[in-house]
Amino acid sequence: MLVSFLLTPLVRLLEKLRLPRVAAVLLAVILAMAAAAFVAVKVTNQLVDVSAQLPIYRANLDSKIASLHKGSNIGLLRASEQISDLSQEMVATLPGTARATPQNSRGSKSDKPVEVQVVKPSGGAWEALLTVLTPVGVAGVVLVFTVFILLRLEDLRNRFIRLVARNHLSTMTLALDDASRRIGKYLLLQFVVNSLFGIVIGTGLHLIGLPNALLWGVIAAVCRFLPYVGAPVAAVMPIVLSVAVFPGWTRSLVIAGLYLVTEIVLANFVEPMLYGANTGISSLAILVAAVFWTLLWGPIGLVVSTPLTVCLVVLGRHVPDLEFLHVLLGDEPVLTPDMHFYQRMLASDLGEARQVLSAYLHEKSLQELYESVVIPSLAMAQRDRNQDDLDEAAGDSISRNTRELVEELNEEYVDSRDLSSGTSQPPQSAIRGRTDASRTRIVCVPTRTSADETIGIMLVQLLERRGEPVRCLPLGSWEEMIDQLFEYKPDVVLVSALQPFALTHVRKLYSKIRARLPQTNILVGLWNFSGAIEGVAARFGPQVEGLIVTNLAAAVKVIRDLAGERRVPQDHDAIASR
Repeated sequence: MLVSFLLTPLVRLLEKLRLPRVAAVLLAVILAMAAAAFVAVKVTNQLVDVSAQLPIYRANLDSKIASLHKGSNIGLLRASEQISDLSQEMVATLPGTARATPQNSRGSKSDKPVEVQVVKPSGGAWEALLTVLTPVGVAGVVLVFTVFILLRLEDLRNRFIRLVARNHLSTMTLALDDASRRIGKYLLLQFVVNSLFGIVIGTGLHLIGLPNALLWGVIAAVCRFLPYVGAPVAAVMPIVLSVAVFPGWTRSLVIAGLYLVTEIVLANFVEPMLYGANTGISSLAILVAAVFWTLLWGPIGLVVSTPLTVCLVVLGRHVPDLEFLHVLLGDEPVLTPDMHFYQRMLASDLGEARQVLSAYLHEKSLQELYESVVIPSLAMAQRDRNQDDLDEAAGDSISRNTRELVEELNEEYVDSRDLSSGTSQPPQSAIRGRTDASRTRIVCVPTRTSADETIGIMLVQLLERRGEPVRCLPLGSWEEMIDQLFEYKPDVVLVSALQPFALTHVRKLYSKIRARLPQTNILVGLWNFSGAIEGVAARFGPQVEGLIVTNLAAAVKVIRDLAGERRVPQDHDAIASR
């Protein structure tokens, strides 16, 4: 299967060149066999050359071994001898232990058990022939299966779909396309990376001066198809050979460093960048899969561990009952930004919560951050409070901490995407410097919770960035807030209410404000509301038609339209008086 995945792109390319399927498959297999045979011949010749040169390096190797014995090993050997003598004396002094005599009564040496070894007789030429023919037979079986899989690729795919996806044809089609794309790209990229590893190692060994550098480069590329253990295994023989070839230890250490540095660079920088987007598997899942499939199938399991795990992750993405596989093994974030932010606020981890908001702001605007992350997280907290999963103190703490983070981000953030009118943010002194006669007053009123007030503050920030004079009343009793509204006499009032379960309170507060300020435009903000606006508007009455909004963008637009209607007559009267 793996060889078929590798050769399928070549077969597709040959078919695009107007070759029949049979000819394309045979040509692709012949080219692959020729490349493998060429590499095998080159490697075999170099291996024979290395074995012929081993006697030349024997003297150098013997001198290094002797130097090791002359060094610190002498002290170790003496310590070992002393420990051995001491142990013999302790055994001899134990009670009931007979002293060993060098000879028995007949004057011969003491009786000792004779070690028996079972020597298997040589199988002769037939066993030697089987040793050669077994890998050849396995290679032949692989070759035959590869040819037939490539010839009947579409038929095998259709039979598999018919077998497992009778009533879920679209899901299985997407899963197969996704799996084949991921596995094909992974195998191709793995081949490229491992070839690059072999080229770097071979070139480095050649520059260092190690004989038969091509051989060790090819072995390094092949061994690296074994995850985690391939590179160390490939490094053993070149390091051992360098000990025999070169005087001293410097070049041996350089060769070990070459393998180590190359593997670190590829494993920690190149592979995560290439594999992560194509396999969709987390690095921990790759390690666990390698251990699992190796215990199950040995070295072959280690080779196919990543492709098999890719198949499991793809099944988890497309089959709802197997979603846990995608959650456990995949590399995609399992928590959306709003869930991640709310979870960190529950844990009182304001540092990571701020990181979540800051990371989102790198790609989105402040308004999108409020609508997609902050408001949904406040809605989760409100839902948990209503279900008694979160007490009042914890809920108020989350709203208070969220407000602090929102105010910090508003002070630091500057982005032209927030300016829908195309104008830059005016200085606050310009807003404060306007006379009361020329100002358009906009006031936000929270309904009943601190979350309503926090969302009102976010709306105030967005409106101030567009040059509108606006304020949000602090949360208090309805009578106190309505008295403040009567003092301000605003042109537009927005009632801020976070859903769910706030509709009854919003209607009562709306009625009280309407009775006290009958000529004021009153806008109702039902944040995070997903139902039908028409049904809600019917419960408020005809005077709120077009004045119910469910997101900050709509609220900003409606408020600016209403404020603009009131500003035009004032500007006209000011010009006439001058």
